[in-house]
Amino acid sequence: MHQPSTALSRRRLAQAGAGAWLASNLSPLVPPASAREAEEANTRKAGGSFGRAKSLIYLYLSGGPSQYETFDPKPEAPAEIRGVFSPIATRVPGLSFCELLPRTAAIADQLTIVRSLATDDPNHESGGYWINTGHKYTGPDMRALAPTDWPTLGSIVRMLKPTERGPFTSVMLPEPIIANPNVFLPGQNGGFLGRRWDPEIFRCDPAAANFRIDSLALPEELSGSRVTLRQQLLEQLGGSLRAESAVTGDYERLRGEALDLVRSGTARGAFALDAETPATRARYGPGKWAQSVLLARRLIEAGVRMVFVNWPREPGDLSAPNPLWDTHAHTNPRMKDVLCPQFDQGFTALIEDLATRGLLDSTLVVAVGEMGRTPKFNGSGGRDHWGNVFSFVMAGAGLNGGQVYGASDASGAYPARDRVTPPEFTATLLHLLGIRHEAMFPDRTGRPLRATEGDPLWSLL
Repeated sequence: MHQPSTALSRRRLAQAGAGAWLASNLSPLVPPASAREAEEANTRKAGGSFGRAKSLIYLYLSGGPSQYETFDPKPEAPAEIRGVFSPIATRVPGLSFCELLPRTAAIADQLTIVRSLATDDPNHESGGYWINTGHKYTGPDMRALAPTDWPTLGSIVRMLKPTERGPFTSVMLPEPIIANPNVFLPGQNGGFLGRRWDPEIFRCDPAAANFRIDSLALPEELSGSRVTLRQQLLEQLGGSLRAESAVTGDYERLRGEALDLVRSGTARGAFALDAETPATRARYGPGKWAQSVLLARRLIEAGVRMVFVNWPREPGDLSAPNPLWDTHAHTNPRMKDVLCPQFDQGFTALIEDLATRGLLDSTLVVAVGEMGRTPKFNGSGGRDHWGNVFSFVMAGAGLNGGQVYGASDASGAYPARDRVTPPEFTATLLHLLGIRHEAMFPDRTGRPLRATEGDPLWSLL
């Protein structure tokens, strides 16, 4: 293994010091009294909902699920819009889901359904960026990282609401959001805040036989050799940096986080899926996504604040005409045979499991994609991109179950009432996690920025 040189260059030392200075100074700014008073009034209006969620499981349905074949069927619409599937009654009188979600319909009294989310953006890249950051994409290239990228929600949570226990705050499973050909998209890392605030991204397959933390594709900077190298480097830097206590403290903390992540019993225990009973694992389902959802439950039990579960690509997806939930072709068989059954089983297993373990009231679960699908089918039997209106679902964190917010029009094409935007979506999640939607933090230059530009959906809280 390569050993670091004992004679560190001034450039390397300066880079290390600058990085530590930035990390140590990125603390939330104290809001003015007027902002605090407004937040207190809003919290009272929301019935004490602020901070009810101790953790967040964020299920990202990458590709964009059809609203018609999930949470917003349109049985009265013409056949070319409503499709071949019928609505089914849920446990909530008067509320119907698509017949492809029978298990989810049976727990609808525990869910909050929003049917009026809209971005008006038909692009995976920029639409997903807006959903996952709460900010519109303004960069030069939707398929390339830029120093001006806004940090993802998991980075904001990592900075403003660090975990009180456990080895890490924000995790992404089982793979990052990618585009053809294997492009890591903006909006899922620390952005302009820097790598210090990236979520811990694990490429893994929890459904694989003998799955262990040792088999994880750890983030490059946390591989065993890199951790050892970092430790050796820090020990050599120690004598020079100890004059700056903040710098030293930050580096010691970074080292501790890295070592704890790859070596601690807490982390290893959280990833030990074989500790679950065969019946529990079977209840979630056998696939990569379902077992990632089960792993998310174990991680929040271990103290992780936020787990982002991305819908993984299947073998051959990069060249398939309808990968993920992006059903440009063969929507009906794809939704019926592949996508909805996995979601229906894994999602309901998670909600029921959390409730049984007494964790649902303190855990917020959200399932959302970056867009919906077109009202009409194309010539390949698929529905194309549609950001004008789509649905998402929430559960837990003390939310009143069985409520529906907003509505799409008769053809499911546009919001008919109570349009919801991504900033309102992210503000709602942050509020429930105990992060003020008006919270401020400094960027690299010290300029104060709001965590989100939206207000929470107060009527849901």
